Amino acid sequence: MSYTVDPEYLPMMGYVPRLDVSDAVSVRALVRSMGEVDPMAGVPEGVVVNRREAPAADGSDIGLVVFSPEHRRKQLLPCIAYFHGGGFVFGDASTDVRVPSALAADLGAVVVSVNYRLSPEYPFPTPFNDCFDALTWIAGDIDLGIDPARLVVAGISAGAGLAAAVALKARDIGGPAVHFQALDSPVLDDRLHTISATEYTDSPLWNRQNAIDSWRHYLGTDADVDRNQTSEYAAPSRAQDLAGLPPAYIAVSSFDPLRDEGIDYARRLTQAGVPTELHLSPGTFHGSSGVFPQTAISNRIHADYTAAIRRALDS
Repeated sequence: MSYTVDPEYLPMMGYVPRLDVSDAVSVRALVRSMGEVDPMAGVPEGVVVNRREAPAADGSDIGLVVFSPEHRRKQLLPCIAYFHGGGFVFGDASTDVRVPSALAADLGAVVVSVNYRLSPEYPFPTPFNDCFDALTWIAGDIDLGIDPARLVVAGISAGAGLAAAVALKARDIGGPAVHFQALDSPVLDDRLHTISATEYTDSPLWNRQNAIDSWRHYLGTDADVDRNQTSEYAAPSRAQDLAGLPPAYIAVSSFDPLRDEGIDYARRLTQAGVPTELHLSPGTFHGSSGVFPQTAISNRIHADYTAAIRRALDS
């Protein structure tokens, strides 16, 4: 297909990596080779980075990267539990620092990025359990100096899907209390039956086959072929009842197989009485704001995302 990307992207499209998620080892090596520069060099001035660990229910330790304002007063700060992207297969909290560190700087919040375990070595429910266990620890840890009444879950791509999933479970079991969910290009529906998921077979960076392989890694080789039994905590679009969830901000891109499932989730949240804001950025593709962060449209995407969280924290 022909994709009419934003004009500012055009001169740089040759630098968009070609991801093949079918081979987890190879795609991880490719992503690592792209991030040879010290990621911490991009952390804004005035943001302090610390590493912590949270206990997982199975006895493992969950790595956390904590971004905090350097000159903080004694008052409790809002907190964002952030989940990185990578199709459940690649990425980690120690290298995916641009967005969470910027959120800490822009919002004066504590941002805790969760290094959940990856698939296929750890299929569902382990990555989801890591995220929920980390959220529970974050909400109860007094040393972080956070206000548990202003706890946000946020993420991009697979991380946004995990954020939506932990919000579902928190609602179902009565806590931790999530104030807001900020979902950027969320992975939500394993069925891949929307128009965008069907048609975008060669879209930049992320395409239908990558989405299929990502779900195969995440759900495991023993998953039902038709996936009729997929848990809503694996694929939040499977949830029958969305009432009572925290208010949401959902961002989607024009040329993304995941576009329509994000739009549909926003529609269903709204119909369930959940205050929801939806942004569709024209001329963009999955992950484009991360690949080309210096462009005007990418800056607008980040500004809109940040502003939505700020409004939620101020409400």
